[in-house]
Amino acid sequence: MPKAQEEYKDRLFCFIFGSDAHKDWTLSLYNAVNGSSYTDPEAITIATLTQVVYLGMHNDVAFLIKDEVSLYEQQSTFNPNMPLRLMQYTSNIYEKLITLQKRNKYGKTLIPLPVPKLVVFYNGVSNAPDEQILRLSDAFPAERRDESDIEVRVRMININQGRSINMLRACKPLEEYTWTVETIRKFEKEMELTAAIDKALDEMPDDYVIKPYLEANRKEVKTMLLTEYNERETMELFKEEGRAEGRAEGREEGMDAKNISNLKTVMRKMKVSARKAMDFLDISPEDQKKYAPLLKEASEEVPSAVQN
Repeated sequence: MPKAQEEYKDRLFCFIFGSDAHKDWTLSLYNAVNGSSYTDPEAITIATLTQVVYLGMHNDVAFLIKDEVSLYEQQSTFNPNMPLRLMQYTSNIYEKLITLQKRNKYGKTLIPLPVPKLVVFYNGVSNAPDEQILRLSDAFPAERRDESDIEVRVRMININQGRSINMLRACKPLEEYTWTVETIRKFEKEMELTAAIDKALDEMPDDYVIKPYLEANRKEVKTMLLTEYNERETMELFKEEGRAEGRAEGREEGMDAKNISNLKTVMRKMKVSARKAMDFLDISPEDQKKYAPLLKEASEEVPSAVQN
C-alpha cells in the first residue's frame, strides 16, 4: 500500500507545493503570500492531512513555520464554505499536534498553539477579484452575526493569469503552475484533454523550475491532471442535476434517491470509494451516515486499491 502522504497527491497544486522534496517552493509561496523573506526551507514542517488517517478529510497543503500553521487550498470552483472546511482541517491539525506532543487538553496547563493562516488559491473560470475575505459568519443569520463567539477568516487569492500579478511574480513556481493550468485550458478548446496536457507539458519553457520535476513524474502528473479535470466536470454535472431534481420534486425522498443515483455513477465512472464520492458531491456528514449502507453494494464493485 502507498504511504499516506503519497496517496493523496492527486492534485497538481499539492504535488508541487506539498512535497518535502521541494520545501523551497513551499517557502517561496509562503513568502509571496505574506510579504516575508525567509530563506531556510528546513524551517518548514509539512503537516498536510490525509484521507487515510482522517477518514475522508484531507487538505491540499498544510505546514508549520515558526509560530504559524498555514493551510493552503487550491479551488477551481468558488466555494463559500471554505471557512467551515478550513476550521475543521485546522481543528484536526491541532489534534494531531497535541497527540504528537503528548499534551493533555483536559489539564490545567495552557497548550500553546500555532497561529492559523488560511488561504484559498482560486483558479476557476468564473470572474473573481484578486483578493477577498471569506468569513464563517457569512453562514449565520445576518441579524445575529455580531453575537457569534466564533469567527474564521479565509483569504481567497485569484491566481489566474493576469490577476494577483505581484504575488505570481514573487513566487516563480506559482507563476509556472498558473501557466500550466491556463495552457491546458487553451489547448483543450482545440483537442482532447489528454492531448492538451501532453502538449502543455511539451511546450513548457525550459527555464521553468518545475519542469524537471514534472517531466520526471510525467505519468503521475498526467494522471493527476486528468483526475482533477474529470472530478471538476463530474461534480458540476451532478450538483446541477441534484439542484434541478430538488427544485422539480421538492421532496427529501426525491433528493435522497437522486443523490444515491449520482453517487453510484461517480463511484462507477471514476472508480472511487463511496466516501470519496460523497466528498466530491459535498454530501453533508449527516447524509453520509444515511447513505453509506445504501452504497455498500456499489462499493464492492470498486477496486480495493481505491477503497481508502
